[in-house]
Amino acid sequence: MSKKLVVIGTFDTKAIEYKFVIDLLKDTGDYQVTTINTGIMGSTDLFKVDIETEELAAAGGTDLLALRRADDRGKAIAAVSEGAKVVIKDLYEKEKFDGIMGMGGTAGTHIVTAGMRELPVGIPKICISTVASGNVEPYLGISDIILIPSLTDIAGINPLSSIFLTNAVAAMTGMLQTARQIKKMKPVAAATMFGNTTLCIDRCRAMLEAKGFDVLVFHATGTGGRMMEKLVNDGFIDAVLDLTTTEWADTLCGGVFGAGTSRLEGPGNAGIPHLIAPGCIDMCNFGSPDTIKPRYKDRLFYQWNPNVTLMRTTPEENHKLGEIFAQKANASKGKTAFIIPKKGYSLLDAMGQEDEPHAFWDPHADRSFVESLKRNLNNNIDVIEVEANINDPVFAEKAVEKFLDMVGQQ
Repeated sequence: MSKKLVVIGTFDTKAIEYKFVIDLLKDTGDYQVTTINTGIMGSTDLFKVDIETEELAAAGGTDLLALRRADDRGKAIAAVSEGAKVVIKDLYEKEKFDGIMGMGGTAGTHIVTAGMRELPVGIPKICISTVASGNVEPYLGISDIILIPSLTDIAGINPLSSIFLTNAVAAMTGMLQTARQIKKMKPVAAATMFGNTTLCIDRCRAMLEAKGFDVLVFHATGTGGRMMEKLVNDGFIDAVLDLTTTEWADTLCGGVFGAGTSRLEGPGNAGIPHLIAPGCIDMCNFGSPDTIKPRYKDRLFYQWNPNVTLMRTTPEENHKLGEIFAQKANASKGKTAFIIPKKGYSLLDAMGQEDEPHAFWDPHADRSFVESLKRNLNNNIDVIEVEANINDPVFAEKAVEKFLDMVGQQ
């Protein structure tokens, strides 16, 4: 059976390069190619165009002629990008195509990747781009898009461009030849982890795998939490062991690992079991010391590595986090519960040996979170307190016991 591919891009300015790619695809194998034009100023007759920019503009809530008359490049790119999201998502739902390719500079990459981000994880997505280095987060988001550097501007077929375009086609056809459908053979549990909770999550993962779960561990660095909640919303995850919620501390304090204000909403919106702990909310993450905001100059810090500086959260900040966590849990449509390690929320937030406290040990700040949480939480939501640090074996055992109870598997 032939594979279905989508090729999307600005056919008004890069038709020659796109023809090169399309011809290569057709020479390589039995591929059905659907082409989508995103060019504002025109199209091409070098190959058949299946969806023109007019359709993208309309899907983005505007009119192509109006965009041309306005002569505002930024607004035009934004409108076509919004339309690309709608058109590509709709096309995938109708045809279930097997892969998508595009190319461009900053504008072209923006439009192409906007549409690609709407697709499920696992669908091969390649964008050949002049900006495939530096900060690519605005283009990738939390998608599994592959960016291939173009090395030069995408301007004609020459000895260099023919190499990177050919390699991109080879990468796509290789992925299609080896593609595997994502199949859930076991119930899937998501767990959130940080360096400061690794011992806990490693123990939990081993216990859950022994009980027949596939466990996906997400690094709580902002993109990790967002990806986890995206997969929850996509229906891929059955329950969440959310023991490392440090991303909310960064969102509140302006750290580098914030996951946005919707963090903690995904499992509740999906109605799946959600066990929450305040793992690593004792810390906010910054880069090297010279990146820390001046207003924090008198705070307590710990140098985790040369590129990561941790700041201890205060009782006031933990109180606010308690309010936020309660608000998110109260809105849940599914089973939600909290489990609290009374002897610290991280490796650094611990008494240590012979009562020698670690850097962030602050029982008052920790209690501030719990008191605020309980004060604002609905009465039907359990709060289990464990006389242990989050990384003590007994805490992992109690967390897994409660998690299994919530998913109905003793």
